[in-house]
Amino acid sequence: MSLLIAGSIATDHLMGYGGKFSDSLVVEQLDKISLSFLVDDLEIRRGGVAANMCFGLGRLGLRPVLVGSAGEDFADYRSWLERHGVDCSSVRISETRHTARFVCTTDPTGAQIASFYPGAMSEARLIELGPIAERVGEPTYVLIGADDPDGMLRHTEECRQRGYPFIADPSQQLAFSGGELIRDLVDGATILFSNEYESHLIEQKTGWSAEEVLSRVGTQVTTLGAQGVRISRRGEPDIVLPAATNVTAVEPTGVGDAFRSGFLAGLAWDVSLERAAQVGCVLAAYVVETIGTQEYSFTADQFLGRIEESYGPEAAKDLQPHLSLVK
Repeated sequence: MSLLIAGSIATDHLMGYGGKFSDSLVVEQLDKISLSFLVDDLEIRRGGVAANMCFGLGRLGLRPVLVGSAGEDFADYRSWLERHGVDCSSVRISETRHTARFVCTTDPTGAQIASFYPGAMSEARLIELGPIAERVGEPTYVLIGADDPDGMLRHTEECRQRGYPFIADPSQQLAFSGGELIRDLVDGATILFSNEYESHLIEQKTGWSAEEVLSRVGTQVTTLGAQGVRISRRGEPDIVLPAATNVTAVEPTGVGDAFRSGFLAGLAWDVSLERAAQVGCVLAAYVVETIGTQEYSFTADQFLGRIEESYGPEAAKDLQPHLSLVK
């Protein structure tokens, strides 16, 4: 199976400040604000939805193709992803912009001062899928995740023109997109991914009812947080599965990306939608138990053990043959 994963590639620079931002603010002088904070720590985390999903697929023994735009500072990140089974040969390297970056400082009250630099992500609109397909073979699926909006639209339209099955996963871009763009990104998708809040946002912004959304996609997969996942298909009863059991939640960033990785791996293995969702839920559990979106690890036996613990021995038996490439 050829999986093209298009979306953002980014790094997160996260800092902690020991004082309170509010103690440094002079309300009468906010129009002249000029502040600098001495921070206590710095964490640099790999991120971006497409890179996160590719990492998860690589950990499960697949070789996804990362489609996105990064800067010349991508070299170390590329090496990391390639060591974990990701094909980075189709990443576009900008000649003028750095890789997208999120910079955030948090104080003990949870207040944050943050900036997001899209950088090279803005050049995703220059990527054509056709030459990538010529290199790796016609894609079984193209997942189009949150990215430069023009890039997302171009990839979606090219999939329609070339007949590539595509998976719509607009996620973070929904809040900034109008109804027309969302309709263009969703209509005709083989699969639509969203969380429960995003599913309502899609309905609100497009003007489509839940039934109309489902009529325009093959399958809608809605993650429900700690309650698990719901899979909806036209004319068939929903499949509702619980989340993995015995999860010690630490940090939720990247959990949705991990679920998508596991679900796509299940599709690649040609298992049932129920089994695919179970793989997604267990992979998501590893991420929520870890600080960082790509810092988790497991062996095949450990993963199967969690499948059996959460979903029973039959699930583990069905999935065991497909986890042979997990190291």
